[in-house]
Amino acid sequence: MIEFFKAPADFLAAAEMFLHREPVVSTVVSTVASRAAVEVVDGIAQDPRHWYVVVRDETGTVIGAGMRTAPFEPRPLFLLSMPDEAAIALARALADRGEQVGGVNGVLPAVRTCAGELARLQGGEVVESQQTCLHVLEKLVMPQPPPGKLRAAEVEDVALCMEWFAAFGADADVQAGRQVGTGGHAVPDLDDMLCRIAMGRIWLWEDASGTVVHLTAATRPAFGVARVGPVYTPGEHRGHGYASAAVAEVTSLILAEGAVACLFTDQANVTSNKIYAALGYRPLVDMANLTVG
Repeated sequence: MIEFFKAPADFLAAAEMFLHREPVVSTVVSTVASRAAVEVVDGIAQDPRHWYVVVRDETGTVIGAGMRTAPFEPRPLFLLSMPDEAAIALARALADRGEQVGGVNGVLPAVRTCAGELARLQGGEVVESQQTCLHVLEKLVMPQPPPGKLRAAEVEDVALCMEWFAAFGADADVQAGRQVGTGGHAVPDLDDMLCRIAMGRIWLWEDASGTVVHLTAATRPAFGVARVGPVYTPGEHRGHGYASAAVAEVTSLILAEGAVACLFTDQANVTSNKIYAALGYRPLVDMANLTVG
């Protein structure tokens, strides 16, 4: 049985046990839905196109979950793990709803199965645009920090944060050999960025002269898990250990909150994978971003 939800709180109530079962793997869906539920209570309007979904087996047990909340085209689905038959059933349910789906992101192999059935139903083919890996902290290894210090971003930093969030996505695409804009890195709007700063979830590294040289962000904990990212150092400041130091300190702050720390890496970016491994992060699950068309 496929159940679609417009209200994030209703989805969270239905999917709670499933999301708790693998809270790190579920981090993206849990974070987005939890934040949206708070925004609804605060009176913040939600995009009417957004929805969440659970898939149940014949006993009524939730065996899969996902959402369509991406703010960028082609508004790809994001799916968590589910059996092949559930992924196929979801694709058929979407076709019955008349939804044209141009992309599917999330946990393998569910995303490949769902995308394959969507391509069959819609016509077209599936192309893998990005391979990612979700890492979870095993034991934090603090590096030798470079000169300078980490500080929380302030309202006065909002323009820089906007610029660097956008630059992160563009640079990630270039480093992975993709066309810029195809990696699915959404840039928060001004209100969203100000909200993140107000919540204290963006940090900047200042070098010894007080120049801001690096940005690291993290989500608020959801289901006991906080996700680090984006992590961005402008090209002219790379090679000094700012990313390692900032991610280590932000990870330490997450642990102090009593949360589990995790992060995504682009499997095409060898440098970032090495940095996070040295800090104590280990691979947990492979994911992919697929286009359907």
